Amino acid sequence: MRVRRLRKEVAALEVTAFINLIVVLVPFLLSTAVFTRLAVMDLTLPAQSSSKLEQLKANDLKLEVVIRPESLEVGDRIGGLIQRIEKKEGQHDFKALNTLMQTIKQKFPETRTATVLSEPDTPYDVLVHVMDSVRSGRSTNGGPKLVRVELFPDVSVGDAPVRTKAAS
Repeated sequence: MRVRRLRKEVAALEVTAFINLIVVLVPFLLSTAVFTRLAVMDLTLPAQSSSKLEQLKANDLKLEVVIRPESLEVGDRIGGLIQRIEKKEGQHDFKALNTLMQTIKQKFPETRTATVLSEPDTPYDVLVHVMDSVRSGRSTNGGPKLVRVELFPDVSVGDAPVRTKAAS
């Protein structure tokens, strides 16, 4: 007896619907994607200086900005405190800091370095604002337009010195 087998034709794979989906989905995903821009700043740690020769240079500025919870202390590592900028309305006064940095830059135009020292519980946003105020500012330079000026672009970051009870 002869067995009859049904001949089945190989089914063709239909990908037209899938290709249509991809054609619509790819531009949609590309248009809704969020592209982030990262800004990286090269920072250095403050150099240790124990040499007496460095302390003898009277015109050499070792600028330090210490971030305290209640104020910003701007000073010279060798000469001491230049100015203490108290908080205004519960916020650090970054405009006053930037104005002071511009004044210091006029007196020491060759100096490019500054050290920002912060306490361990300093918010990151405050640290970045202080660094921005120290690095650059806006000035009229005798003209009607505001121009971005470079103040102390080489910023080092470190830990603030611990205050003694008498200094508090």
